Order: sequence, then C-alpha cells, then structure tokens
Amino acid sequence: MPTITTSDGHELYYKDWGEGPVVTFSHGWPLSSDAWSGQMLFLAQNGFRVIAHDRRGHGKSAQTSTRNDMDGYADDLAELFAALDLLDIAMVGHSTGGGEVARYIGRHGTGRVAKAVLLGAVPPGMLRSADNPDGLPIELFDGLRRDLAANRSQFYRDFAVPFYGANRPGADIPQSLLDAFWLISMQAGLKNAYECIKAFSESDFTEDLKKFDVPTLVVHGEDDQIVPIKDSGHKSARLIAGAQSIFYPGAPHGLTATRHAAQFNADLLAFLRS
Repeated sequence: MPTITTSDGHELYYKDWGEGPVVTFSHGWPLSSDAWSGQMLFLAQNGFRVIAHDRRGHGKSAQTSTRNDMDGYADDLAELFAALDLLDIAMVGHSTGGGEVARYIGRHGTGRVAKAVLLGAVPPGMLRSADNPDGLPIELFDGLRRDLAANRSQFYRDFAVPFYGANRPGADIPQSLLDAFWLISMQAGLKNAYECIKAFSESDFTEDLKKFDVPTLVVHGEDDQIVPIKDSGHKSARLIAGAQSIFYPGAPHGLTATRHAAQFNADLLAFLRS
C-alpha cells in the first residue's frame, strides 16, 4: 500500500490517482479516503491528479495513541505534501476534513496551496460558548462520546441516517449507502474516533480562516443535520476574504454520495478550472 511514515513513527495510507493539476481530499469523521471515491474518479477522468489520505487512526492508517487532534492532523497533511513534493494544490475538505484544511493553512500557510474548498465543514467552530452563542451544546458531543463508547457498531448505523438525510420525508437513500458508511466507519480505531470528537467540536478555526489568501469555495447543504449551515458555512463564507459560496437547498451533510453528487462534482470542476 502507498504510505508515508510520519515524524512520530506512524504510517499514513494515501491514494494517488491520475495526472495533472493536484487536488487533495480530506475526509469527514469517522470515514476514510474511500468517502471521496466518486469525486476522485470523476476528477481523474477529467485531467487531474487526485490524492486522498486516511487520517491517522482512520481507514488503513495506523491507529495512533497520540496527536488525535487538529494540530496533529494538519501536521500529518504537511508531511504528506512534503513527502510527495506537491505544489499548487487545490485542497478539498469535508466536515472534519474542512477543519483539517483550515488548520493546515493556519499552521503551514499557503506556499503549496493554490485553492481551497470547504464542504459541509466544521469551521469556524461548532461548540456553543460565550464567543459562539449559536453553537451546539457540549451535551450533544458528550452524547456522541457516550454512545460511541457503548456500542460503536450501532452508533455508526444510527449516525448514517441523518448524515445522508435518510430520515427526511421522501428521501431516496439506498440501504447500500448506509451499509457502506458503517463499513468504512468500523475501520476507524475506537480511541481515534472518540478523541476526534473533541478535535472537530471544540477547535476554534476563526484565526485559521483569516489566514486564507487563496481562492476559496465554501459549499454546504442547507439541510445539514450534522454541521448546521448557520453555525458553519454561512460564517466561514463571511470570514474568508473573497470566498465564493454555494449552498444547496435540501442537501444533507453527506451530499457527495446522494442525488446532489453530480451537481457538486460539476461545481467543483468549474471552480478548479476557473
């Protein structure tokens, strides 16, 4: 398998398909690079080199005991970029992966980066606080941790339903998609998935977003039940200088694999070619 070894001695798995301008993908929690397969195939067929890694503790990467936090994720990404000597990258991040993209730019700058895309992304911050009164209560995330630790298999089956909006009237979400979510999620280490909840929910990306100085596209589903648009997409679009935004009516969090996928792929391709 194609892997790199991080400076703290852990293996990170990645996929590297196609030739052309480089597009990297950072996946959501608790998934892996497999969640991006449709977009990667589409872009590889349209003249791009597409690279996606499994975040530490997820998918085929090592189930690490340490650095399961946003700084660790961003530094892993920096090591991958350096190992593959990637330049002029278009970075795409979904959900937790959007936080990873933001923290990478905040910590490592845009010397290697040409464009950024935040899709259903957790920035600028999910947790309710004095500075973020519109955020979600800590009790919600404590509940995620409790249920994950108690029975992660059942948790992932339950979590897939709002992830793809399968609980909405008239939703046409195949059982196979929900099953695939469960299968990919079960590859994540329990400790890694558990600690990642703190990483995506309690990190404040406000200052990271202010450091974006490349063309950026903010995309969000207006019916996102996992990362509500009013707490994230709307705010990120205002914080990032010159950001473009596309908000899909009725679209769920996992829109890359629902009926909205074709439209997202077309919009992503148009942004990359612009």
